[in-house]
Amino acid sequence: MERRDDKVRDSVDTLKADTHDALDEAKERIAAGGEKAKRAIEGDSMPLGERIGSHAKELGHELKAESDKAKRETRDERS
Repeated sequence: MERRDDKVRDSVDTLKADTHDALDEAKERIAAGGEKAKRAIEGDSMPLGERIGSHAKELGHELKAESDKAKRETRDERS
């Protein structure tokens, strides 16, 4: 039988992990938006290689953000 203290500790741990993942997700989404804005501002003056690199960075940030979101959702489904 699970003790009340264990439930409280699990709830606190879940809250801490959810907060951490939410902040990481937000950080990654902001970074992805920064890459997109950078391309929009520089426009055609940005060399093709830099544009491709910027797209790759944006996608990487979006993937990391989705990973953080999935971790949170999985944790919430178990609760």
